This record gives sequence, structure tokens and C-alpha cells, in this order.
Amino acid sequence: MPLTDHIESSFKDLVVYKKAFEMAMDIFRITKSFPVEERYSLTDQVRRSSRSVCSNLAESYRKRQYPAHFLSKISDADMENSETQVWIDFSLQCGYITSYTHNTLMVKSFEIGRILNHMTRYPEKFVLKSGG
Repeated sequence: MPLTDHIESSFKDLVVYKKAFEMAMDIFRITKSFPVEERYSLTDQVRRSSRSVCSNLAESYRKRQYPAHFLSKISDADMENSETQVWIDFSLQCGYITSYTHNTLMVKSFEIGRILNHMTRYPEKFVLKSGG
């Protein structure tokens, strides 16, 4: 049996994590075609911020027993998601992506943002119950 069969639940089971991971991978594939001169600026920045959404979700999941820490990491994920939107806008304005690709990525990002907002507004649905 694979190790994952023995794991009760994981941050990887969160819908928002799956959506954020998919978007980060979309961005990785898309940015492969960006100009070499953007390697250490736009390409790295948009890849980093999109991946940070996922890593902050993973950290928040492990901080569920501490509601304030959980909310802090969800807030960080939301911040990184917003930063990703800025880099996507720059990518469009620089002519590196089409309007269609821009819109597709933004729709995904807005959906991720809505889920993160829900998690922020209703943390009791996600944090671990103390005691018991």
C-alpha cells in the first residue's frame, strides 16, 4: 500500500490547494516561453508567488490547532495570490501572454481568492477543535 493510503487527511485534499497547485503549474508551463531577460524578474516572481500560495496553505494546515496562526498563513496565501495577479497583469501588458490566457489565469486566481476569503471568514470550519 502506498504511504498516502495511511494518511487520514492532508492539505493536499483541500480544494483550494488543488486549484492553487494547478494554477502554479499552469504558470510554470506558460512562463517557459517568456524571454530570457525576464528570468530573474517577472518569470521568477510570478512562479514564486503562485507557488507560495500552495506552501502557505500547507503551513496553515499544520497550524490548525492555533487559530491565529492558521488565519495568518491563510492571509499570507491570499497576499501571494494577489501578488500573482499583478505579475499576470504585467505578463499581459508586456505581450508575453494573450488576453485569453490572462483571463483564464485571473478567473482561477479569483476563485482561489474567494475560497481563501471563505476560510478567513469561517476558520472554525478548518481549525482543529481543542480538547476532546
